Amino acid sequence: AASDPCRAQPEPRESAYAEHTHMVLLPTRGHGPLTLAPNVEVERLGFGTWAWGNKLLWGYDEAADPVLEAAFRRAVAGAPLVDRRRFFFDTGDSYGTGAREGRAESLLGRFRREARARRRVAIGTKLAVYPWRLRGEDFEDACRASLRRMGESRMELVQAHWSAANFQPWQEPALWDGLARCYEAGLAGAVGTSNFGPKQLRKANAHWASRGVPHSANQVQLSLLSTLPLESGLLEASSELGVTPIGYSPLALGLLSGKYDADSVPAGPRGVLFRQLAPGLAPLLDTLREVSRARGKSVSQVAINWVMCQGAVVIVGIRTPEQAADNLGALGWRLSKAEQDALTEEARRVPKKATQNIFQTA
Repeated sequence: AASDPCRAQPEPRESAYAEHTHMVLLPTRGHGPLTLAPNVEVERLGFGTWAWGNKLLWGYDEAADPVLEAAFRRAVAGAPLVDRRRFFFDTGDSYGTGAREGRAESLLGRFRREARARRRVAIGTKLAVYPWRLRGEDFEDACRASLRRMGESRMELVQAHWSAANFQPWQEPALWDGLARCYEAGLAGAVGTSNFGPKQLRKANAHWASRGVPHSANQVQLSLLSTLPLESGLLEASSELGVTPIGYSPLALGLLSGKYDADSVPAGPRGVLFRQLAPGLAPLLDTLREVSRARGKSVSQVAINWVMCQGAVVIVGIRTPEQAADNLGALGWRLSKAEQDALTEEARRVPKKATQNIFQTA
């Protein structure tokens, strides 16, 4: 039946931002650095290289390598005598599709060697837990191969790309031993984990502590559309163990960048995911835009700053100098508690959240 135009219609819901921010915004200080490895502190903003060499998802083209290098240089640019910040660059030995596997490490190593501001770059690679890596020596060999691709003798952080617990639990002891061997051989300044939940994090941490190996970081999917680390007790466990959380996909593959909506999605596999999630995102994106306008920041910068406020180093992908410049704008300020609460509340109302990594453990 047709709706009755005379019937009283419900009042439009006031946004969470409006509910929380009937106040004047005061200037806020930025976030301090966090520990990546012993004697290595990095800014809360880091950079990921997943797209470097990935043709399937990101349309990588070798002809664009100069643009990637320009993006890298923009990310680490600064007056060397005045700006002493260090930035974490995250990579992995599996980054690069098909014959390009390892391409991201090769590019990152070359860009770092050729950069004037080399010391501003702290590198961490993630070793894939392939089913044929069954001994600690296999992971140590993989780490040495990564260093050869990067043209380095040592890196700041070596990480497990995922835990074997979900699919090949018998492989986990070899993984822990392998990362410890990397540290003990002087190949890395510390070890890290990725996609470990609080239970598995404690187990791995206890093993490394018994060998005197510093376990300094744990990467996890963290954004307004992926709040599992806040709900599972992972951030509390990380704080207790002295492990720095590193949040990846803070923009949910671009969903929270403000560039897309239900009527405008990217091509390829990302577009399939966007079509599933975008219809329910309008209120959250509206709130992000409200905060963006009030702060004079981009939508991406607001979404990234929210993750920083959770106590994490945030890694964002960069493919162009413009992206790098925009990402850097997330530093030097912080959302007020009212703004954080407004965004968190709106995120809770989203009907469908981002898909969790299949390797994420309890």
